[in-house]
Amino acid sequence: MDAKRRTAMKYYAGLDVSLEKTSLCIVDGEGKIMAERKVASEPRAIAEALRAVGLALERVGLEAGPLSPWLHDGLRAEGLPAICIETRRMKAALRAMRNKTDRNDARGIAQVMRTGWFRFVHVKSRESQELRLVLTHRKTLQCKALDIENEVRGTLKAFGLKVGKVSRGRFAARVRELVADRPRLRAATEPVLKARGCAGGIRPPPSHGP
Repeated sequence: MDAKRRTAMKYYAGLDVSLEKTSLCIVDGEGKIMAERKVASEPRAIAEALRAVGLALERVGLEAGPLSPWLHDGLRAEGLPAICIETRRMKAALRAMRNKTDRNDARGIAQVMRTGWFRFVHVKSRESQELRLVLTHRKTLQCKALDIENEVRGTLKAFGLKVGKVSRGRFAARVRELVADRPRLRAATEPVLKARGCAGGIRPPPSHGP
């Protein structure tokens, strides 16, 4: 390909991401495969591999997934036109492929980048992701605390010990009252009560609203 045509041609990259490795494929505007690589699933490694080909990329696509926000932000920071695409439509496009491999998936994503048959997925800001993480973990701990309470209530009933209706703040004190003169039960329940107390270890993030 002469230099003039190479400059005028548009190029597109597809990334098939797994936990350790990412398969990448670059195609030109006519769908011809220009380069293929497998690199570490790290923004810098992917960016270096894409730049090493020496082609100006129009779009770099990767499916939405656990690593996609991190990789998307990292590639954008490296100056690459990375976009995150909706998984459902991408799977429908790749379903027609005869042999499903990481290499072929990267090829399929690159071709979809070229044809434009995809839907963007909005990637939330780092702050939004961090706040969501805090809220999600807090919710998980709250659910586990409730599971522990139900477990303690159920197991103590076998010994005729009834916790009864108490507030969540009074729950641990009430259990300790019931097992105060039962050393073995005290030893069995105390670690569980301490684990339940950890549910208050993550507080909701401060509100930034009015």
